[in-house]
Amino acid sequence: MTGWLVASLHLLALGLGVWGIWTRARALGKLPEPAALKEVFYADNFWGMAAILWISTGLTRTFGSDDKGAHYYLESPTFWLKMGLLLLVLALEVWPMTTLIGWRIALARGQRPNLSPAPIFARISWVQLFMTLVMVWVAVALRRGLGG
Repeated sequence: MTGWLVASLHLLALGLGVWGIWTRARALGKLPEPAALKEVFYADNFWGMAAILWISTGLTRTFGSDDKGAHYYLESPTFWLKMGLLLLVLALEVWPMTTLIGWRIALARGQRPNLSPAPIFARISWVQLFMTLVMVWVAVALRRGLGG
């Protein structure tokens, strides 16, 4: 029963994450429109929640009581491809994440944030969305025993 719940949460995170990164990319493309910044932050929250869910449920599925067991994943090249994609998504997120935190702090202090990197962050977000969707394809292959 626990495995089913963890797998369900892992999959539900996909909806949160895809919506979050899609919406963030679109909102970043609308800046400096004032309402767009609020939308960026709102969507970014969902992207962040999805990341926390993916990582926590992924670790639970890999090292917890999943029916396949950790050895199944750790010995699979397909698993490592998925992890490589995840690491790329996370690496691409460092600059936007730290900058968006800075924007939030600036606004809380009554300052105007420097929005000049917004177009780059929008492009990064689109790349992350594509990589996330590729990860779904790789995850299905992994669960079906392909590439391992």
